[in-house]
Amino acid sequence: MILRHIFISSGHNFVGRHGLEPETHAILSLDRVECVAGRGLRGDRFFDHKPGFKGQVTLFSADVFRKLCDWQRTPALCPSSLRRNLIVEHNDLNTLIGQEFSLQGVLLRGTEECRPCYWMNQAIGPGAEDWLRGRGGLRCHILTDGWLERDAMTAAAPLLS
Repeated sequence: MILRHIFISSGHNFVGRHGLEPETHAILSLDRVECVAGRGLRGDRFFDHKPGFKGQVTLFSADVFRKLCDWQRTPALCPSSLRRNLIVEHNDLNTLIGQEFSLQGVLLRGTEECRPCYWMNQAIGPGAEDWLRGRGGLRCHILTDGWLERDAMTAAAPLLS
């Protein structure tokens, strides 16, 4: 699995905002991030969110992102708009639900699909929530401490060709 992008945000733009406008907390793109077992990504909005939280880190497939851009006809769409932490080269993240796997030496356990919500229609575009059903990414527990780094060769290359 190749790590293309790392994103964190210090605050929630959508959580708890039903019926309100989203917040405007910046999404930071990082070259590396610290994973803390059972707690999350240091500096992210979900760090120490609650014990056993299923989304200590979220992954999204670069391949699904490319298909989303084609469907949306938006080649300039930024992968950070998905509000997932890690964009990876892996075709079917749903196969990792219930599985332990290693990413750059950090042990993770896939807990569930990162199901899209209606906010995706605002963040991505109309119909995005429906289009992303079944391919919204993967929520994970972090099982071991460690650091993740963007793959230098692929991170510099565009996600879209």
